[in-house]
Amino acid sequence: MNFENNLAYAQALDSNDPLRELREEYLFPKQNGKPFIYLCGNSLGLQPKVAKEVLNNQLSNWENLAVEGWFEGESPWMFYHKELKKLMAPIVGASPEEVCPMNTLTVNLHLLMVSFYKPTAKKFKIIMESGAFPSDQYAIESQVRFRGFNPADAIIEVKPREGEYTLRTEDIVNSIVENGDEIALVLFGGINYFTGQWFDMPAITKAGHSIGAVVGFDLAHAAGNVPVQLHDWDIDFACWCSYKYQNAGPGGIGGIFVHQKHFSDSSLNRFAGWWGYKEKERFKMEKGFIPELGADGWQVSCTQVMPMALYHASLKLFKKAGFMTALRNKSITLTEYLFYVIDQVNIKLGKEQYKIITPRNENDRGAQVSIIAKENGKQIFDALVAENILGDWREPNVIRLSPVPMYNSFEDVFRTGKLLLNLSKAEK
Repeated sequence: MNFENNLAYAQALDSNDPLRELREEYLFPKQNGKPFIYLCGNSLGLQPKVAKEVLNNQLSNWENLAVEGWFEGESPWMFYHKELKKLMAPIVGASPEEVCPMNTLTVNLHLLMVSFYKPTAKKFKIIMESGAFPSDQYAIESQVRFRGFNPADAIIEVKPREGEYTLRTEDIVNSIVENGDEIALVLFGGINYFTGQWFDMPAITKAGHSIGAVVGFDLAHAAGNVPVQLHDWDIDFACWCSYKYQNAGPGGIGGIFVHQKHFSDSSLNRFAGWWGYKEKERFKMEKGFIPELGADGWQVSCTQVMPMALYHASLKLFKKAGFMTALRNKSITLTEYLFYVIDQVNIKLGKEQYKIITPRNENDRGAQVSIIAKENGKQIFDALVAENILGDWREPNVIRLSPVPMYNSFEDVFRTGKLLLNLSKAEK
């Protein structure tokens, strides 16, 4: 696409954007009475305008129904999660039976590893990407220790090649195959939080299964960002948070996926709780755990009504957008435009002040561009914030900018590039 680096062109792209009205569904933070250009949806999505209404509705149910709210009202709490499952499934390419809203991301990762990390004396290792988000690192380390192994022996990290920032799929696959006799679990992020690289999930899954390993993904930065097909790709399990690209609020409820091929596997261990018990017999209060069929059988605690209501409200906006196809089409162009304006900044500065480390290939990234600021990075980032452009900063020198198709515009991207250029000139 032949882009232009001017305001009129960016506004023309916005006028032809079929999703432009979705921007009006969200509340933008303000500074000095002026709304931010918000490019931090990779950390926390914006608040849907309807959020207060849905919370107030549930507060009214609590007020007027009290304990009877579990079984009465328009959406009884006992079965409320089922309404969300139908909306979650298209976002991650699954059937409603394969997904469930519950707990939070790392709690769910632990619960799923209890079931799907099944080490033996010989086949006990976990392979993951180097530089995964710390929560994943800590969860995996603790699970390995819990099973009686030393993380230094049991965890294999695949690193980028010397001088590179992202992983090559061939290196991931080769590492899986070369260590196949010892690997019990392949566990990657769908998208790396730091670089924004979208891993080749089908290729990783195929390689993991070829050596007899279970394959799972942390989709914190992928769910609601890129179109994944968890069922068709034959992925064993996955989990995600809802507060980034899915805009369900800080600390929002998490989600899980379990492939239907595992539903009848009685050999799977799990840390059970009452809410995961067979639904029709739950109130018999009997000993001996019998799981509900499907992902619901991994539930432990009762429905978190308020966080679930916020997630429900956000999921309805994904439905309004047509789920992932339309959002992805806009995301590709929006992110390409951000690449373009950053390139233009470097050209006008006569040097590579901003090195893009996110893959440019649309199949290898989502709605995030990570740039290394080679000079005065923190000062420039702070100046962006002072001028009402909010991305986020990662030590030692990376600025992450995420143009989210649900609520960001091409004008947002143009104005960000213009300010980056002006600030870089001022820092000389």
